[in-house]
Amino acid sequence: MGFAIKMWNNTRMIVLVAVVAAIYAATLIAFKTAIPLIPGITEVRVANIFPMTFGFLFGPAGAWGLAIGNFIGDIFGGTFGPASIAGFFGNFLLGFLPYTMWTTFIPFCENQYTWNKKNPKSWLAYISINLISSIASSIIIGVAVDVLGIAPYAVISKIITLNNFIAGLIGIILLISVYDVTTKQLGLFWIDVLNVDVKEISKRGMIGSWLVTIGSIIGIMGSFMIDVSIFNIKWLSLILIIIGSILL
Repeated sequence: MGFAIKMWNNTRMIVLVAVVAAIYAATLIAFKTAIPLIPGITEVRVANIFPMTFGFLFGPAGAWGLAIGNFIGDIFGGTFGPASIAGFFGNFLLGFLPYTMWTTFIPFCENQYTWNKKNPKSWLAYISINLISSIASSIIIGVAVDVLGIAPYAVISKIITLNNFIAGLIGIILLISVYDVTTKQLGLFWIDVLNVDVKEISKRGMIGSWLVTIGSIIGIMGSFMIDVSIFNIKWLSLILIIIGSILL
């Protein structure tokens, strides 16, 4: 979590936040009413092809940009409300978990903070982190929406997870397309911009990665337990995700 705070001292990272927020918000607004799933809450989110790529390439700037972009998208897309606060944090996680888990989510992670389309470990890291971040985001938003009485947790968590995960899988095409340009030609790879020692990431995050993962698995499994009260399950999963994210 330290890099998410440290980055605000870097002008280039702040500019990246603005760029990511603008792209994400514009795409969200453009497709906001195209295919609504729960009117006023969520829709088929074409923009969710971006989070994994933005989070991996731009690190904390990607996470903040996605959070702010989603907030702006709600305001100008006509869906702004109390749940938008949860949307802010849920979308922050969509960008936060890719860069914090990439080298810490043992044994599914990459050994180095890099993307190699010819390396099966890069694909495994992308797909597994895409799944966990999709679920974690859905739990953050699902608990809030349920508490507000807008939609039941068991319904909204499944919809958001599926929505995020499928779009994230499509988004791998984007990462393959822009990785070399971003890292080698434009010099905008976040670990280079912030002069980050990758070992500094790896040595503190394994516990956090697995707390987030366990919380996510418990939370999404709880949404399928019809005969069991999911009140305690959803709050337990939320707490595990928050603690794990702080450790990351």
